[in-house]
Amino acid sequence: MNMSTIFEIIGYVGSALVLLSFMMVSVYKLRVINMIGSIVCVIYGVLIHAYPTVVMNVALVCINIYNLYKMRSSTKNYDLVRVSEKDSLVNYTIDLYKEDIAKCFPGISMDFAGVNCGFVVCHKGTPAGILLGKLKDRTLDIKLDYSTPEYRDFSIGEFLMSNLVSEGIDKLVYKGSDQHHKQYLARTGFVDKGEYYERTL
Repeated sequence: MNMSTIFEIIGYVGSALVLLSFMMVSVYKLRVINMIGSIVCVIYGVLIHAYPTVVMNVALVCINIYNLYKMRSSTKNYDLVRVSEKDSLVNYTIDLYKEDIAKCFPGISMDFAGVNCGFVVCHKGTPAGILLGKLKDRTLDIKLDYSTPEYRDFSIGEFLMSNLVSEGIDKLVYKGSDQHHKQYLARTGFVDKGEYYERTL
């Protein structure tokens, strides 16, 4: 394989990553993958001396870094709204995302009738996450901890962990499926207790 072919492969990989980024539902993932693709395209442009391509992709990398920084610092713009399981906004959001919820939490029951504590996390007035559970003796047994695809970047979880104490909650217990959530649970400080996960606030 000659160097020209290697350079072309690098160019195709970069272009493929940029195109792939636009298929991401999560804006955070879109920015990350787009930035990686742009970095690869910068390397490709330098190798073939295509400096207009380099300049454009360096600009894209900078734009993505700026927007990722804004997204990471946007947790202060979240609002925590206490709700009940019968709240119309909760039911509307769950119904709107029920297919994604079922995919995220295999085997989950959509019947939250026994829930006595709930929160909606909003970003600029838009529901971005829902936390529902049974609260007893300042311990919340989580029945649903869901973030919409656009906000699935751990920031909502981090926001919740820093704000639930003021809502009368000292401990969180999660007994649901961890099939798609081990990284999230570890990132937000949950400890694997074998049959369930626990997080002391």
